[in-house]
Amino acid sequence: MDESWQETRREHARLKAEQLEASKAAQSAEAQRMLDRFVVAAREANLATEALVVKGYEKGTAKTPYRGWYLKNDRSVAVDPEGNFYLLKAFLSVRDRLRGISPQPSAPPLVLGYGGRDGEVIDLADALDKLLPGWRKAS
Repeated sequence: MDESWQETRREHARLKAEQLEASKAAQSAEAQRMLDRFVVAAREANLATEALVVKGYEKGTAKTPYRGWYLKNDRSVAVDPEGNFYLLKAFLSVRDRLRGISPQPSAPPLVLGYGGRDGEVIDLADALDKLLPGWRKAS
């Protein structure tokens, strides 16, 4: 009977993990659609981009080859003109700080900073509104 209980618990845990992943994927897909619409509106409005920089967790910064728009005041996340979402905090080596790095795009969340330690949490839609008020009507 003990094995049956453990097997049931494992199955419930597996199903819960699958549901969580499906929910995260759906939210990320919605966030990506929002970013794609924003990018179109930003291009139409000629919203200026700026060079994106990665901040080190411990110290220093590293240049990236990308340009885009920062989405939070702490400049820890950004979107580029192709709609790619970047996390711009990393552990940086001396080499990274000297030569720069090319972070990989990440799946965008609907809420920026959720679960982070810095306390700055903002809905993606609100962050985009700060950058380009009225972008939803334009796209």
